[in-house]
Amino acid sequence: MKQQAFGAARMRGMKTLLVVHSSGRATRSITRKLALRFAARWQAREGFRVLERDLTSEPPPVVNEAWIAAAFRDPEKRTDADGLVLQRSENLIRELESADAVVIGVPLYNFGMPAQLKAYIDQIVRVGRTFALDPSAPIPYWGLLPPKPVVVVTSAGDGELQKGGALEHLNFLEPHLTHVLGFIGLGEPTWVRVGYEEFGDDRLKRALSAAEAAVDRLADELSEATSLKTA
Repeated sequence: MKQQAFGAARMRGMKTLLVVHSSGRATRSITRKLALRFAARWQAREGFRVLERDLTSEPPPVVNEAWIAAAFRDPEKRTDADGLVLQRSENLIRELESADAVVIGVPLYNFGMPAQLKAYIDQIVRVGRTFALDPSAPIPYWGLLPPKPVVVVTSAGDGELQKGGALEHLNFLEPHLTHVLGFIGLGEPTWVRVGYEEFGDDRLKRALSAAEAAVDRLADELSEATSLKTA
C-alpha cells in the first residue's frame, strides 16, 4: 500500500484519490496502466494525492467462521480477538472513507471479477459498518457510506462481452460490482471499457485510444469538481 497514512492526509486537507488494482498482472496490465494514467492527472494538482491499494501483491484474506461471527456480533460485546479478526476489514473501510474519489482497475476473468477483488468486497461490505440491516423495515438494507465518484476501468479479451456487445449477457462483473457499490452507499460507478485484448488488432487500438481519452476527461472533471466542492 502506497502512501498509507490516509487519516493524516484528510487532516491536512489533501484531496485523496484511492486507486484499487485487481489485475493479476504486475506489468502489461491495461487496467493498471489506465488507472495510473488517471492517478497522474489527479496528482498533478496542488493539494491532491493518491493512495494505491494493490489487491494482487497484498490480497485480502477470505472471510471465515471467526470473521462472520465477529462481524455480526454486537459491537459492544466484541472481544479483543474479534477486533483483531476485523482489523483488516476496518483498515480497508477507513481507507475507502478517506477518499474523495475512487478508481478501480478490474479485468474480466472468466465472466466475472478476479478472486482478489471479490475478497476485497467481502471485507468492505460489512453489516453495521458499510450497510445497515433492519428486518422489520420495508426495505431492510441501506448503505452507510456517503456517495462519492467511482470510476471503474475494465478490460476484456473480447469486446462483445462488454456493454452493448452480442455476449454482454455473459458479463457478470459489471452488474455485480455496480450493485455492490450502490448497496454500500457509494452510488453507481462510471465505467471505462477496453475490449478485444485477445485479438490485438485495430479494434483494440481504437478501444485503448477511446479509453485514454475518457480517463483524461474524467480525471480532469472529477478533480475540478472536487476542488470546487471544498473551495
